Amino acid sequence: MVTVENRYFSMKQISESGQCFRLELLEETEDKDGRVKRKYGLPAFGRYLKVSECGSRLYFSCPQEEFDSIWKDYFDLEEDYGKLIASIDPADVYLSRAAAFGSGIRILRQDLWEMIVSFIISQQNNIRRIRRCVSELCRKYGVRQVSEEGDIYYSFPGPEALAEASPEDLYGCNLGYRSRYVKAAAGLVCRGEVDLAALRLLDYEGAMKELLRFYGVGTKVANCVCLFALHHTGAFPVDTHISKVLGQQYPDGFPFERYTGYAGSLQQYIFYYDLMN
Repeated sequence: MVTVENRYFSMKQISESGQCFRLELLEETEDKDGRVKRKYGLPAFGRYLKVSECGSRLYFSCPQEEFDSIWKDYFDLEEDYGKLIASIDPADVYLSRAAAFGSGIRILRQDLWEMIVSFIISQQNNIRRIRRCVSELCRKYGVRQVSEEGDIYYSFPGPEALAEASPEDLYGCNLGYRSRYVKAAAGLVCRGEVDLAALRLLDYEGAMKELLRFYGVGTKVANCVCLFALHHTGAFPVDTHISKVLGQQYPDGFPFERYTGYAGSLQQYIFYYDLMN
């Protein structure tokens, strides 16, 4: 068990922020002092992690070595999010409010292939339905696994498994028209036309160019993958929420120059604030 105390770290906000679709709330209780305690489960990188949260204190169900080698990087715990929030222009009332509202959000470093497929599925979809689609895809094509504590979970299916699936079977996972996009993406990787290992090493511009080669992947989805898998924190996905806010709050354009290299991190505050309000 590893304990972390960090003011800028909320599992609840991360789970609701639309960047991770397999982070699941397992339990929510209230102690005698009225404090809400939540427990989350997360299958990632061949492991199943449980995280309990109460206030600013989080408890990770893993040994220190595993936490240091995997989860510290996954949850971006080396980044000073307080400093990031402090850099916001005080005159930008909207962004300041959004950051204060979602101050526990961190940009996760997730598996590249999982993010490509997840955000292909995300097109014209809502978070609840995306979760269901991803869960069904894992249950049908992933490998059944059991954690040391006896928790049953499924790995995210690799390109080979999805390339072999028929479009009809993928459609049965509630993917709809996105079924052919997922199968095409898997085929592209299996044929070696896109090298995921090489893609991980590219800069933002190079990664965007490569991701746009996937059938059904546009600028928004490619930016999501860059931000939530490759940690290019300058990537700025624009969906309906962000587009609306940009039109209302930034008619002269968002100040990207001021936030060079981390505008994508701030984008998450904007997205979450608009989504929840």
